[in-house]
Amino acid sequence: MYYPNNIEDICYDENHIQQVLAEIKANFNDYFEKFIETEAGIKITEDTFSEITNELGATNIRITKRKVDKSKVLKSIIKASINAFEKDRDKYLEILDDEYLEEYEDDPSNFKNTVLKNECPIIRLTLQNKKAKELDKYRTNFRLSNPNELLEVISNLTTFANEYLDDIYDEEEYEELTSLEELGLSPLDEEEYIVYGVIGGGIKSHLLYKFNPSVFPNRGREAIWAFWYLTNKKTFNCAEDSEFLNINIDKSTTQQNFFYPYDLFSFYAYNIYLLLKKEAKRCGVYIDTNYRYVIVDDFLSFVAQEHGEEIDFLKSQVKEESHGYY
Repeated sequence: MYYPNNIEDICYDENHIQQVLAEIKANFNDYFEKFIETEAGIKITEDTFSEITNELGATNIRITKRKVDKSKVLKSIIKASINAFEKDRDKYLEILDDEYLEEYEDDPSNFKNTVLKNECPIIRLTLQNKKAKELDKYRTNFRLSNPNELLEVISNLTTFANEYLDDIYDEEEYEELTSLEELGLSPLDEEEYIVYGVIGGGIKSHLLYKFNPSVFPNRGREAIWAFWYLTNKKTFNCAEDSEFLNINIDKSTTQQNFFYPYDLFSFYAYNIYLLLKKEAKRCGVYIDTNYRYVIVDDFLSFVAQEHGEEIDFLKSQVKEESHGYY
């Protein structure tokens, strides 16, 4: 996608979506095998070890191929992912509470400058990350943002999340869904859930993800990069390169598509979950549906990290863009 254009209409065509899914499925197994072999990136693969020893001239080292207990490894990965997810979750649940938000209706400035700035983990860490100069613009946007608008949008997100769980989500039928429309997440891309420059796709999805990871996937930077690799960098007849990239021709920069629609992202994340569930079943491992998108997030992060050098190179061309996570 070329900045500042919107995503191309073709990306919502059913034929296009099915082509994207087919490519994801074609590349999934290789990444999953490496996901298990490296224990989600903690260890190196035997092939990588061989490459390193050869580069060092240690060609006489013999490698004994070890048998990986996939069930044990996958259980360990899932447990670690959930533990990491839960570390700061209580704070999100406290903030994303209707009664808690009502307490700030007469004092939105305090909500902005105390709750969001100092207590909401993702916003606090972003504001405090002074080393990342590309976030300077975000810090400026936050400082200038309207407290009433911030409180309203966070309240809207909380209301949507609760109504979605009450009126749309059906635990028994959820994993039988076959279309983007059935997921029912398209409204989240509307204006009432956005504070431009402060609460965009990344932070919005992260808040929802922390609220309930059984239905709301995390559309972070690494996840979008991961889909670029899972689709083998193909364009699927898009006129403006891959839908998962944001290309600024004037500045000659390439980033992950920080404007990627949440509904489309969620549908692809949902299908990644189904693939992971299928592999987990083969390993005799159960994925707790209360955390279904936690393992998806971990897997997508792994895929992106497998290509960390290339991503770092592309990101190094970016000087002062601040949309990346938000």
